[in-house]
Amino acid sequence: MGDHKEQPLRVGAAVRRRRRSLELTLAVVAERSGLSVPFLSQIENDRARPSTSSLEKVADALRTTAVELLAAADPACSVDVVRAEIAEPGTGPESDPEPRSRSLVRGHHQMHASEFTGDHDAGREFQYRNDQLMYVADGAVEIEAEGRAYRLGRGDTLYLTGGVRHRWRATVPDTRVVVVAVAEHIEAVRDRDRGRKR
Repeated sequence: MGDHKEQPLRVGAAVRRRRRSLELTLAVVAERSGLSVPFLSQIENDRARPSTSSLEKVADALRTTAVELLAAADPACSVDVVRAEIAEPGTGPESDPEPRSRSLVRGHHQMHASEFTGDHDAGREFQYRNDQLMYVADGAVEIEAEGRAYRLGRGDTLYLTGGVRHRWRATVPDTRVVVVAVAEHIEAVRDRDRGRKR
């Protein structure tokens, strides 16, 4: 029995993301597609599953294709297990000094998580649009962010708000770091200039 079965896709979030990226109202999409505003709202909230014909009308109104909307859709299941990679004897981290990374979340979701084992290009600078959390599962790392250096050991976390430039390196062999972040397609960071009082 598998942990992740093929599930019907929830296309509503993909439709909403596309509509908002084009800065269109439901009324405009309704006019372009010939579908009603209430029905479009039900689609976006996954209370109605559009027929192939309706989805094509929505896609045309959003200047895309039904295939693209389905590709950006979320799986309908709310639980998904990603199993640990089981290494063959003699091929574990202790015998493989090469750095590795693996995604801990499958599909197109609002959150992304990755596990990094070993070191990586310490000179590489990262900057993410949204907030992220770094958790040291094993070993130790040194992180440079906002002009300061932070040393983290096993069990330590570092929270970085969106837009912070940073780089990190493992300081102990076989270090494992888990990075959890709000996905890049989500607009979780408000415009800091817009929020300031003048």
